Amino acid sequence: MGSQDPFWQNSLAMQNPAERPLSPHLSVYRPMYTMVLSILHRSSGLYLSVCGFLFVGWLFAAALGPEAYACATAFFSSLALRIVLALALAAFWYHFFAGVRHLAWDAGYGFEKRTARLSGRLMVACAAAAFAATLVFTPAGRFLAGLS
Repeated sequence: MGSQDPFWQNSLAMQNPAERPLSPHLSVYRPMYTMVLSILHRSSGLYLSVCGFLFVGWLFAAALGPEAYACATAFFSSLALRIVLALALAAFWYHFFAGVRHLAWDAGYGFEKRTARLSGRLMVACAAAAFAATLVFTPAGRFLAGLS
């Protein structure tokens, strides 16, 4: 009754299967502007998720009292953590404007190649402007610069 061969090794299968991946991989594609923006959107979301633990730690220290809060403030004031926080701020603005762009796509706007590229450039420009404005016009900028 039937062959003893596994089902994938039957006579219907290709005798000499091609040596290629079953599905395309990033290395197959030439990096394009919109593809890089998509990868950055996902990466910024992941980075913000990880930095969320820092935020929770800061809130936890604030809830524990003045001594714990002073310790957390000293921890967050180190140069390494200020760099991490500055990158988190940049990731926040980038992820925010990329999300707005995705909402426009969900509404059915901006799918043409030219429009997608233009909206990508506009999104990066808005994120850079919001990041710069946050650094210049808010106390966060003074903290990240080590001035407060």
